[in-house]
Amino acid sequence: MTTHSLHGGAGQAGIGRIGPNAILQGLVALTEAVGEPAARALMAHAGLLSHVDRPPTAMVDERDVQALHLTLRRELGVARARAIGRHAGLLTGDYLLAHRIPAPARAVLPRLPATWAARALLMAVRQHAWTFCGSGVFAVLPAARGQPLRVSISSTATGRGAQADEPVCDYFAATFERLFQVLVHPATEVRETACTAMGAPVCIFEIAWRR
Repeated sequence: MTTHSLHGGAGQAGIGRIGPNAILQGLVALTEAVGEPAARALMAHAGLLSHVDRPPTAMVDERDVQALHLTLRRELGVARARAIGRHAGLLTGDYLLAHRIPAPARAVLPRLPATWAARALLMAVRQHAWTFCGSGVFAVLPAARGQPLRVSISSTATGRGAQADEPVCDYFAATFERLFQVLVHPATEVRETACTAMGAPVCIFEIAWRR
């Protein structure tokens, strides 16, 4: 498979914008984890209280997503923040399946051989990378036959400005995982194998299922 890349959506002065689910589902996951009063306090700590009072309905500034995840890691610890990010990613995947994936695709892809369905889904993800990459770049990386599929995102909103000893972009990994589990193969697992928070140049996600 050859490498294909696509930039995310850039706003004024090169600031990227990301679909509102990165905030909306993050808030849902956070509220379920710590309760509404604590979630509101954490959102205020991140400077995002306006998103609680007026939930976004359009693309949001990628710096808001960055602030959310930096705040969660600082205030709750990396492990708990990662769990919240993963839950938010699964919720985002569910939303996309219900509202953004056309019904014919939901019906046809699971009936195809997994490798074919994966190829089609990756093509669709590339076409819509502008909705989740912000100012970063999404790429499908080369993968040998029988090896996990690999994709990368440069400068993710979840990893930007972070320093950690482990990958922290669980939000994106979980979103990909949910989509692939439903549309490609139910045993799909997505693992972040490189992360900018650990000093890598890009975040790399491996997508694999029992073949």
